[in-house]
Amino acid sequence: MLSYTIRRLLYIIPILLGVIFIVTLTLDLIPGDPAALILGEFATAEAVANLRTNLGLDQPLLVRYGNYIVDVVQGDLGMSMRERRPVSQIIGEAFPATAQLAAAAMAVVIFVGIPLGIIAAARPGSFIDNFIRIISLIGLSMPVFWTGIVFVVIFSVTLGWFPVSGSGSWRHLVLPAVTLALPSLGILARITRTSVLDVLQEDYVRTATAKGVSRRSVLFKHALRNALVPIVTVIGLQLGNMLGGSILTETVFAWPGIGRQTVFAIFNRDFILIQGIVLVFAAIYVGLNLLVDLSYGLLDPRIRYS
Repeated sequence: MLSYTIRRLLYIIPILLGVIFIVTLTLDLIPGDPAALILGEFATAEAVANLRTNLGLDQPLLVRYGNYIVDVVQGDLGMSMRERRPVSQIIGEAFPATAQLAAAAMAVVIFVGIPLGIIAAARPGSFIDNFIRIISLIGLSMPVFWTGIVFVVIFSVTLGWFPVSGSGSWRHLVLPAVTLALPSLGILARITRTSVLDVLQEDYVRTATAKGVSRRSVLFKHALRNALVPIVTVIGLQLGNMLGGSILTETVFAWPGIGRQTVFAIFNRDFILIQGIVLVFAAIYVGLNLLVDLSYGLLDPRIRYS
Protein backbone atom coordinates (compact mmCIF):
# COMPACT_ATOMS: atom_id res chain seq x y z
CA MET A 1 0.00 0.00 0.00
CA LEU A 2 2.91 2.35 0.71
CA SER A 3 4.22 2.22 -2.86
CA TYR A 4 0.68 2.71 -4.20
CA THR A 5 0.19 5.75 -1.95
CA ILE A 6 3.49 7.27 -3.07
CA ARG A 7 2.58 6.80 -6.74
CA ARG A 8 -0.82 8.39 -6.21
CA LEU A 9 0.77 11.34 -4.42
CA LEU A 10 3.14 11.81 -7.34
CA TYR A 11 0.16 11.79 -9.73
CA ILE A 12 -1.22 14.80 -7.88
CA ILE A 13 1.63 17.00 -9.13
CA PRO A 14 0.78 16.93 -12.88
CA ILE A 15 -2.92 17.20 -12.05
CA LEU A 16 -2.41 20.41 -10.08
CA LEU A 17 -0.04 21.79 -12.72
CA GLY A 18 -2.70 21.17 -15.33
CA VAL A 19 -5.35 22.81 -13.18
CA ILE A 20 -3.20 25.91 -12.70
CA PHE A 21 -2.52 26.16 -16.44
CA ILE A 22 -6.19 25.77 -17.41
CA VAL A 23 -7.27 28.39 -14.88
CA THR A 24 -4.50 30.78 -16.00
CA LEU A 25 -5.46 30.33 -19.66
CA THR A 26 -9.17 30.72 -18.98
CA LEU A 27 -8.72 33.89 -16.95
CA ASP A 28 -6.45 35.29 -19.65
CA LEU A 29 -9.22 34.81 -22.24
CA ILE A 30 -11.90 36.54 -20.16
CA PRO A 31 -12.72 40.01 -21.56
CA GLY A 32 -11.94 43.00 -19.39
CA ASP A 33 -8.88 44.56 -17.82
CA PRO A 34 -8.50 43.87 -14.08
CA ALA A 35 -6.29 46.94 -13.67
CA ALA A 36 -8.89 49.22 -15.24
CA LEU A 37 -11.61 47.66 -13.12
CA ILE A 38 -9.64 48.18 -9.91
CA LEU A 39 -8.81 51.83 -10.66
CA GLY A 40 -12.27 52.73 -11.92
CA GLU A 41 -13.60 54.35 -15.07
CA PHE A 42 -11.86 57.70 -14.48
CA ALA A 43 -8.35 56.23 -14.29
CA THR A 44 -5.79 57.46 -16.80
CA ALA A 45 -4.15 55.14 -19.33
CA GLU A 46 -0.81 55.70 -17.64
CA ALA A 47 -2.15 54.67 -14.23
CA VAL A 48 -3.73 51.55 -15.72
CA ALA A 49 -0.46 50.64 -17.46
CA ASN A 50 1.54 51.11 -14.26
CA LEU A 51 -0.85 48.92 -12.29
CA ARG A 52 -0.73 46.22 -14.97
CA THR A 53 3.05 46.24 -14.66
CA ASN A 54 2.92 46.04 -10.85
CA LEU A 55 0.47 43.12 -11.02
CA GLY A 56 2.51 41.34 -13.69
CA LEU A 57 -0.37 41.39 -16.17
CA ASP A 58 1.85 42.76 -18.94
CA GLN A 59 3.91 39.56 -19.01
CA PRO A 60 3.23 36.65 -21.42
CA LEU A 61 0.94 33.84 -20.30
CA LEU A 62 3.65 31.19 -19.91
CA VAL A 63 5.85 33.57 -17.91
CA ARG A 64 3.01 34.29 -15.48
CA TYR A 65 2.25 30.57 -15.30
CA GLY A 66 5.85 29.70 -14.47
CA ASN A 67 6.20 32.48 -11.91
CA TYR A 68 2.99 31.41 -10.19
CA ILE A 69 4.17 27.80 -9.93
CA VAL A 70 7.43 28.93 -8.37
CA ASP A 71 5.51 31.00 -5.82
CA VAL A 72 3.12 28.13 -5.02
CA VAL A 73 6.03 25.74 -4.40
CA GLN A 74 7.31 28.27 -1.86
CA GLY A 75 3.89 28.39 -0.19
CA ASP A 76 2.90 31.76 -1.64
CA LEU A 77 -0.49 31.88 -3.37
CA GLY A 78 0.02 35.49 -4.35
CA MET A 79 -1.53 38.80 -3.41
CA SER A 80 -5.18 39.63 -4.01
CA MET A 81 -5.49 42.26 -6.73
CA ARG A 82 -8.50 43.87 -5.11
CA GLU A 83 -7.90 43.58 -1.39
CA ARG A 84 -4.09 43.75 -1.54
CA ARG A 85 -3.85 40.99 1.04
CA PRO A 86 -2.24 37.53 0.78
CA VAL A 87 -4.57 35.04 -0.90
CA SER A 88 -3.65 32.43 1.70
CA GLN A 89 -4.91 34.78 4.43
CA ILE A 90 -8.24 35.38 2.65
CA ILE A 91 -8.75 31.65 2.08
CA GLY A 92 -7.74 30.86 5.65
CA GLU A 93 -10.37 33.26 6.99
CA ALA A 94 -13.18 31.94 4.76
CA PHE A 95 -12.41 28.21 4.68
CA PRO A 96 -13.64 27.34 8.22
CA ALA A 97 -17.14 28.58 7.34
CA THR A 98 -17.21 26.52 4.15
CA ALA A 99 -15.86 23.46 5.98
CA GLN A 100 -18.53 23.86 8.65
CA LEU A 101 -21.26 24.09 6.02
CA ALA A 102 -19.93 21.08 4.08
CA ALA A 103 -19.60 18.99 7.26
CA ALA A 104 -23.16 19.76 8.33
CA ALA A 105 -24.48 18.99 4.86
CA MET A 106 -22.55 15.73 4.71
CA ALA A 107 -23.93 14.72 8.12
CA VAL A 108 -27.43 15.19 6.70
CA VAL A 109 -26.51 13.15 3.62
CA ILE A 110 -25.05 10.24 5.58
CA PHE A 111 -27.56 10.00 8.42
CA VAL A 112 -30.57 10.41 6.13
CA GLY A 113 -29.46 9.07 2.75
CA ILE A 114 -28.05 5.72 3.89
CA PRO A 115 -31.07 4.75 6.07
CA LEU A 116 -33.44 5.73 3.24
CA GLY A 117 -31.49 3.55 0.81
CA ILE A 118 -31.55 0.59 3.22
CA ILE A 119 -35.28 0.95 3.84
CA ALA A 120 -35.94 1.07 0.09
CA ALA A 121 -33.73 -1.99 -0.51
CA ALA A 122 -35.45 -3.94 2.29
CA ARG A 123 -38.82 -3.62 0.52
CA PRO A 124 -38.09 -3.48 -3.23
CA GLY A 125 -41.10 -2.62 -5.36
CA SER A 126 -43.22 -1.57 -2.38
CA PHE A 127 -44.94 1.76 -1.88
CA ILE A 128 -42.21 3.00 0.47
CA ASP A 129 -39.52 1.98 -2.02
CA ASN A 130 -41.21 3.89 -4.85
CA PHE A 131 -41.82 6.87 -2.57
CA ILE A 132 -38.15 7.06 -1.52
CA ARG A 133 -37.02 6.77 -5.14
CA ILE A 134 -39.34 9.60 -6.19
CA ILE A 135 -38.16 11.83 -3.32
CA SER A 136 -34.53 11.07 -4.22
CA LEU A 137 -35.20 11.98 -7.85
CA ILE A 138 -36.84 15.24 -6.80
CA GLY A 139 -33.83 16.13 -4.65
CA LEU A 140 -31.52 15.44 -7.59
CA SER A 141 -33.61 17.47 -10.02
CA MET A 142 -33.99 20.70 -8.06
CA PRO A 143 -31.27 23.34 -8.62
CA VAL A 144 -29.55 24.42 -5.42
CA PHE A 145 -30.27 28.12 -5.91
CA TRP A 146 -33.98 27.46 -6.46
CA THR A 147 -34.20 25.16 -3.43
CA GLY A 148 -32.47 27.77 -1.28
CA ILE A 149 -34.88 30.51 -2.34
CA VAL A 150 -37.89 28.27 -1.68
CA PHE A 151 -36.57 27.38 1.77
CA VAL A 152 -36.02 31.04 2.59
CA VAL A 153 -39.55 31.94 1.53
CA ILE A 154 -41.17 29.09 3.47
CA PHE A 155 -39.07 28.64 6.60
CA SER A 156 -37.66 32.14 7.07
CA VAL A 157 -40.10 34.67 5.64
CA THR A 158 -43.40 32.81 6.14
CA LEU A 159 -42.81 30.66 9.24
CA GLY A 160 -39.93 32.61 10.79
CA TRP A 161 -38.20 29.47 12.03
CA PHE A 162 -34.72 30.26 10.73
CA PRO A 163 -32.75 33.41 9.83
CA VAL A 164 -32.82 34.51 6.22
CA SER A 165 -29.05 34.76 5.86
CA GLY A 166 -25.74 35.20 7.63
CA SER A 167 -24.00 33.06 10.25
CA GLY A 168 -23.42 32.94 13.98
CA SER A 169 -25.59 30.14 15.37
CA TRP A 170 -26.85 26.67 14.50
CA ARG A 171 -30.10 28.22 13.27
CA HIS A 172 -28.17 30.03 10.53
CA LEU A 173 -26.65 26.70 9.47
CA VAL A 174 -29.80 24.61 9.04
CA LEU A 175 -31.21 25.94 5.76
CA PRO A 176 -27.93 26.22 3.82
CA ALA A 177 -26.82 22.78 5.03
CA VAL A 178 -30.07 21.09 3.98
CA THR A 179 -30.07 22.97 0.68
CA LEU A 180 -26.53 21.87 -0.10
CA ALA A 181 -27.23 18.30 1.04
CA LEU A 182 -30.36 17.53 -1.03
CA PRO A 183 -28.74 16.60 -4.37
CA SER A 184 -26.07 14.44 -2.70
CA LEU A 185 -28.68 12.90 -0.42
CA GLY A 186 -30.66 11.74 -3.44
CA ILE A 187 -27.56 10.25 -5.08
CA LEU A 188 -26.46 8.44 -1.91
CA ALA A 189 -29.93 7.02 -1.23
CA ARG A 190 -30.15 5.58 -4.75
CA ILE A 191 -26.60 4.17 -4.67
CA THR A 192 -27.20 2.63 -1.23
CA ARG A 193 -30.43 1.02 -2.43
CA THR A 194 -28.78 -0.45 -5.53
CA SER A 195 -25.69 -1.68 -3.68
CA VAL A 196 -27.65 -3.29 -0.85
CA LEU A 197 -30.04 -4.94 -3.32
CA ASP A 198 -27.08 -6.45 -5.20
CA VAL A 199 -25.61 -7.86 -2.00
CA LEU A 200 -28.97 -9.26 -0.88
CA GLN A 201 -28.94 -11.49 -3.99
CA GLU A 202 -25.67 -13.15 -2.95
CA ASP A 203 -25.71 -16.80 -1.83
CA TYR A 204 -24.20 -16.14 1.60
CA VAL A 205 -26.99 -13.68 2.39
CA ARG A 206 -29.62 -16.19 1.36
CA THR A 207 -27.89 -18.79 3.50
CA ALA A 208 -27.90 -16.47 6.51
CA THR A 209 -31.62 -15.82 5.97
CA ALA A 210 -32.34 -19.55 5.67
CA LYS A 211 -30.51 -20.16 8.96
CA GLY A 212 -32.94 -17.82 10.71
CA VAL A 213 -30.74 -14.75 11.04
CA SER A 214 -32.92 -11.72 11.75
CA ARG A 215 -33.76 -9.36 8.91
CA ARG A 216 -32.07 -6.44 10.67
CA SER A 217 -28.86 -8.41 11.15
CA VAL A 218 -28.90 -9.47 7.50
CA LEU A 219 -29.33 -5.88 6.35
CA PHE A 220 -26.80 -4.18 8.60
CA LYS A 221 -24.24 -6.88 9.39
CA HIS A 222 -24.04 -8.58 6.01
CA ALA A 223 -25.61 -6.48 3.26
CA LEU A 224 -24.61 -2.95 4.29
CA ARG A 225 -21.11 -3.95 5.34
CA ASN A 226 -20.38 -5.54 1.97
CA ALA A 227 -22.01 -2.70 0.06
CA LEU A 228 -19.87 0.02 1.64
CA VAL A 229 -17.30 0.34 -1.18
CA PRO A 230 -19.60 2.13 -3.66
CA ILE A 231 -21.26 4.03 -0.83
CA VAL A 232 -17.95 5.37 0.50
CA THR A 233 -16.95 6.25 -3.07
CA VAL A 234 -20.05 8.39 -3.49
CA ILE A 235 -19.56 10.01 -0.07
CA GLY A 236 -16.00 11.00 -0.91
CA LEU A 237 -16.92 12.40 -4.31
CA GLN A 238 -19.93 14.27 -3.00
CA LEU A 239 -17.93 15.83 -0.17
CA GLY A 240 -15.54 17.23 -2.74
CA ASN A 241 -18.48 18.46 -4.81
CA MET A 242 -19.96 20.14 -1.76
CA LEU A 243 -16.79 22.08 -1.06
CA GLY A 244 -16.55 23.17 -4.66
CA GLY A 245 -20.27 23.57 -5.26
CA SER A 246 -20.99 25.69 -2.22
CA ILE A 247 -20.78 28.87 -4.32
CA LEU A 248 -24.50 29.11 -5.07
CA THR A 249 -25.58 28.06 -1.58
CA GLU A 250 -23.29 30.55 0.14
CA THR A 251 -24.45 33.29 -2.23
CA VAL A 252 -28.15 32.64 -1.60
CA PHE A 253 -27.74 32.57 2.18
CA ALA A 254 -24.91 35.14 2.41
CA TRP A 255 -22.76 32.50 4.12
CA PRO A 256 -19.24 33.92 4.68
CA GLY A 257 -17.27 31.10 3.08
CA ILE A 258 -14.94 30.53 0.16
CA GLY A 259 -17.82 30.16 -2.27
CA ARG A 260 -18.95 33.71 -1.60
CA GLN A 261 -15.37 34.92 -1.87
CA THR A 262 -15.18 33.23 -5.27
CA VAL A 263 -18.19 35.18 -6.51
CA PHE A 264 -16.66 38.47 -5.34
CA ALA A 265 -13.34 37.54 -6.97
CA ILE A 266 -15.03 36.80 -10.30
CA PHE A 267 -16.99 40.06 -10.28
CA ASN A 268 -13.83 42.01 -9.42
CA ARG A 269 -11.63 40.15 -11.93
CA ASP A 270 -9.35 39.23 -9.04
CA PHE A 271 -7.44 36.62 -11.03
CA ILE A 272 -4.86 35.82 -8.36
CA LEU A 273 -7.54 35.10 -5.76
CA ILE A 274 -9.48 32.95 -8.21
CA GLN A 275 -6.35 30.95 -9.02
CA GLY A 276 -5.66 30.36 -5.35
CA ILE A 277 -9.20 29.25 -4.58
CA VAL A 278 -9.35 26.86 -7.54
CA LEU A 279 -5.97 25.40 -6.62
CA VAL A 280 -7.05 24.79 -3.02
CA PHE A 281 -10.31 23.16 -4.13
CA ALA A 282 -8.49 20.98 -6.65
CA ALA A 283 -5.98 19.83 -4.01
CA ILE A 284 -8.78 19.00 -1.58
CA TYR A 285 -10.72 17.09 -4.22
CA VAL A 286 -7.68 15.05 -5.30
CA GLY A 287 -6.81 14.37 -1.66
CA LEU A 288 -10.32 13.13 -0.90
CA ASN A 289 -10.18 10.77 -3.87
CA LEU A 290 -6.89 9.38 -2.59
CA LEU A 291 -8.37 8.78 0.88
CA VAL A 292 -11.38 7.04 -0.67
CA ASP A 293 -9.14 4.75 -2.71
CA LEU A 294 -7.06 3.87 0.34
CA SER A 295 -10.19 3.10 2.36
CA TYR A 296 -11.16 0.27 -0.01
CA GLY A 297 -8.59 -2.05 1.50
CA LEU A 298 -10.00 -1.46 4.97
CA LEU A 299 -13.59 -2.01 3.86
CA ASP A 300 -12.86 -5.10 1.76
CA PRO A 301 -9.76 -7.17 2.65
CA ARG A 302 -9.95 -8.87 -0.77
CA ILE A 303 -8.83 -5.64 -2.47
CA ARG A 304 -5.12 -5.51 -3.15
CA TYR A 305 -3.14 -2.46 -4.25
CA SER A 306 -0.66 -2.90 -7.09
